[in-house]
Amino acid sequence: MKLPGPSFAIATCLLAASHVGASKADEQAVRRGARLYANNCSTCHGDDLQNNSTIAFDLRRLKGDEHSRFVHSVTNGKNAMPSWEGALDEAQIEDLWNYVRANAYSPD
Repeated sequence: MKLPGPSFAIATCLLAASHVGASKADEQAVRRGARLYANNCSTCHGDDLQNNSTIAFDLRRLKGDEHSRFVHSVTNGKNAMPSWEGALDEAQIEDLWNYVRANAYSPD
């Protein structure tokens, strides 16, 4: 049986390092999103996404495949929720998404 060569080991280490870097970036996005949420969203959607109102959507229920729904609602508003277009840029909306997904009921 032939063992993998050094290039395999190097590729494995690079893959592992890139995954760790992505996780750190995700953690930073979640932290930025938490600050944005506290400053802009918690009044209606509640602390830690625990809905304070009968009119606000419970963000913990958003699933991973509802990203476009989230972006559309934040950008354009929906029902009683105002539009955040111009107040939040795309990167901030993505940070909010990361925070919401990190605290959602369902990991999908």
